[in-house]
Amino acid sequence: MDLRGRAVLSWNRLQVLLMLFHTMARIMAEQEVENLSGLSTNPEKDIFVVRENGTTCLMAEFAAKFIVPYDVWASNYVDLITEQADISLTRGAEVKGRCGHNESELQVFWVDRAYMLKMLFVKESHNTSKGLEATWRLSKVQFVYDSSEKTHFKDAVSAGKHTANSHHLSALVTPAGKSYECQAQQTISLASSDPQKTVTMILSAVHIQPFDIISDFVFSEEHKCPVDEREQLEETLPLILGLILGLIIVVTLAIYHIHQKMTANQKLKKPSGINTVHRSEMWMSTLWPRETGSTHHVACTLFPEQSQP
Repeated sequence: MDLRGRAVLSWNRLQVLLMLFHTMARIMAEQEVENLSGLSTNPEKDIFVVRENGTTCLMAEFAAKFIVPYDVWASNYVDLITEQADISLTRGAEVKGRCGHNESELQVFWVDRAYMLKMLFVKESHNTSKGLEATWRLSKVQFVYDSSEKTHFKDAVSAGKHTANSHHLSALVTPAGKSYECQAQQTISLASSDPQKTVTMILSAVHIQPFDIISDFVFSEEHKCPVDEREQLEETLPLILGLILGLIIVVTLAIYHIHQKMTANQKLKKPSGINTVHRSEMWMSTLWPRETGSTHHVACTLFPEQSQP
């Protein structure tokens, strides 16, 4: 074998070793997971943590339910009718996960792996009017279910494993460095491999952060969903309006009190002398008797006659 052939063989071996190393690293990362659902006060909510190198890199709290339509035979065994299975994510589920700089993944298995949920998160950067801004989002959801499982499916036709996938999903969009929180219900439609069937995934009480976790087991600042923000505004708006109305009433009463006080002070102030008009009337009354009297007398009173020489 010539030198060139040996170099190509060595390069191929190096690539294989790198692939094996990368695979082993991913396997080790997937094994560093914890199911902390027992710490939740909500019996329907699960808590999952993925750790790498002893540090939390993905945290997820949520309650999940899947509405799965399936066919059963009608009583005549000729026609098909559609039933519905309600499958909830239960506690004690097996969990796997991996973290990356721009892509993270969470996998959850329950009921002896009859059901599997996979959630893929991606982080992206976009040019905006404010400059380069990074966000993360839920980009893909996959749900695998076994309709031969008897707890939720009763005599399903075409029983077996089915896979339901999202298409062009962009959910839970959040600024990078923040966690996503939403108490309200959110629905995601998944197209099933079972012909003409659509699985509905319902998420609630969600708190997720798949990237940039600073403190171990601690979520970063919350980015609330629009529904929660609107409900919070609806709750606080009556309180704000009540405070404004109370302030208006207080100001109105204060102005009324000040006005009343000023009016009372003006009434208490008495004039220093008798009004000039009243004084003139009194003087004239002394000169002009009210009783009928001699005009001459009055005239004499006003203009006394001078003595004749």
